[in-house]
Amino acid sequence: MPLDLSHLTPIVIFNFIVGALFTLCFLYQVVFFLVGMIHGEVKLPRAKRLHRYAFFIAAHNEEAVIANLVQSIRDQDYPSELIDIFVVADACTDDTARVAREAGAIVYERHDLARKGKSWVMDYGFDRILNEYPGRYEGFFIFDADNLLSRDYVSIMNDGFDAGYLALTSYRNSKNFGSSWISAAYATWFLREARFLNNARMICGTSCAVSGSGFLVSAKIIEGMHGWDFHTLTEDIQFSTFCAMHGVRIGYAPAEFYDEQPVTFAASWKQRMRWTKGFYQVLFTYGAHLVKSFVILRRFAAYDLFMTIAPGNLLSLVSVLVNLTFMIVGSLSHGFLATDRELNMCLGSIIMTFLSMYGTFFTAGLFTTIFERKHIHCQSKLRVIANVFTFPLFMFTYIPITVAALFLKVDWVPTRHGVSVTLDQVMDGVK
Repeated sequence: MPLDLSHLTPIVIFNFIVGALFTLCFLYQVVFFLVGMIHGEVKLPRAKRLHRYAFFIAAHNEEAVIANLVQSIRDQDYPSELIDIFVVADACTDDTARVAREAGAIVYERHDLARKGKSWVMDYGFDRILNEYPGRYEGFFIFDADNLLSRDYVSIMNDGFDAGYLALTSYRNSKNFGSSWISAAYATWFLREARFLNNARMICGTSCAVSGSGFLVSAKIIEGMHGWDFHTLTEDIQFSTFCAMHGVRIGYAPAEFYDEQPVTFAASWKQRMRWTKGFYQVLFTYGAHLVKSFVILRRFAAYDLFMTIAPGNLLSLVSVLVNLTFMIVGSLSHGFLATDRELNMCLGSIIMTFLSMYGTFFTAGLFTTIFERKHIHCQSKLRVIANVFTFPLFMFTYIPITVAALFLKVDWVPTRHGVSVTLDQVMDGVK
């Protein structure tokens, strides 16, 4: 009996290719999710030696929060004589420098208005530290001024550093989960990233990725650059990509710190526009090199980072637009270009695209909430439950951001921080 291929019209073939391509590209993240779910939290061997570290904090008008961070560092269960704290007060018009000094930090003041952005602050600060304290530190912790550290943070990170990693990322939590549905969605994303991405990467033996703050870099790397050489809008993912390309494995340690998340959609839009634009910058700069590193050198971390910076939302959007265009043109042709069956199939494809996206993010949010519930510090149970349903809607807003970032000019703009709480208040879920 001859095989009937009449249903394999161009639009059917297109939808099949898009679906297969998307599945092929991101199936490995499902594996990571299962690994993180089944295996649990990675276990690190206890360090044989206590290393000497410096904390690097870039701060722009952060007088409301900087003291709490410095205090949380000084409260570590790690020998205080092995920790120094550096704050670079960048073009501040408030009392950040004074407050940081009174809290116990070594403060540098920078007033370079021509080169804006955290990466330039890091370059300036590291250059001064290396010149003024040559050979003193074995590693540098990078944090933002709004962060807070759990009391065993340095001890756990030291376990990973002592194992030989030149760079380590950690468990990024939120100090204001309950402030709004926006902050709750951010927190869920970072909890998922810690447990089901970096934790799973570590278990599987591949390289992780640093994200914004809360990471440790060996002094060997900083000394090799004599500062910080990554100056895109997302210097963190640029550094991660550089490491993946050159076989430098970034490790993960389950050391927990707390980050302040945007509360309003407007603030979130600006921040994520910068992130997305920065991802494009890294993709256009390193994309070909990542492909070469994976294809020729067989470095899976390079493939993983390529998928991380590649705009997967654009593929979904293209699929929707192609099907929508086919529907409109086909309907106007009155059956000449498309049959009713094809038009119904296109409508079904559009609906299924959005339903599958919502289902994927809903599942990710649900399982993250279930497995990481003890890390969610929020007094409102309703907020926690509602977030499972609103988290996918938050992720949908990345679609217009992904498109807009392609065409709009995006400058580095500091994120304002005003949630001034202590570690104990965070644990009580006050925000």
